[in-house]
Amino acid sequence: MSEVMPNLEGLLREALAPIEPPAELAARLEGTLTSITEMAADELEAWELSAMRDPRNWVRPAAAIVAGGAAGAALVVLRARRRTRSATGLNGVRDAAERAVRDLERETRKLLGER
Repeated sequence: MSEVMPNLEGLLREALAPIEPPAELAARLEGTLTSITEMAADELEAWELSAMRDPRNWVRPAAAIVAGGAAGAALVVLRARRRTRSATGLNGVRDAAERAVRDLERETRKLLGER
């Protein structure tokens, strides 16, 4: 029985070891999130206000708002994390937090089209 335990522990340690994602995963994810955000914006742009009278027509714009908002927020976080990781020489937690807030603000403005 004692021979099985070290083997089991080794197997668990090996199975739960962290792995690095593929290098192109971030680029693919960013592209997908960008396309979802753009499709949601196109859907909302094509929607007519005269259709507001019928509640059955509210589903597509509501879904576009939710999907576009979630994809946009995820895109902002992804880009901010990439900038934070690529930055070197951060002096303390406060500097990192301030940089993250500035990055989030910059990316949000970029996605909303404000400069």
